[in-house]
Amino acid sequence: MTTIERHAPYVTLINVFTVEPTRADELAAVLTAATETVMQHVPGFRSANIHVSTDRTRVVNYAQWDSEEAYQRMFADSAAREHMTIAADIADGFDPHLYTVESVHTV
Repeated sequence: MTTIERHAPYVTLINVFTVEPTRADELAAVLTAATETVMQHVPGFRSANIHVSTDRTRVVNYAQWDSEEAYQRMFADSAAREHMTIAADIADGFDPHLYTVESVHTV
């Protein structure tokens, strides 16, 4: 389950993919399948959420990992790399970065 907590000990990957609007569903499906079949079984994985922008030009993967090291170790998994290659081929571009949570606001 996704936990959003200020200064939590985990890292958050926010990867923004740019995509042709007609391919947004395809990319979201690939990222979902990758999460269900591979990523959630990689040690250090915590959660993932796939978002599609309302104009369908962006697909965002919001994923949490136990640590930056756990995230980096994921790249050693050949199945994970295969899914990432498929997603990259569908997308026009992508911009992954790791983040920490600095503040949380709710009503």
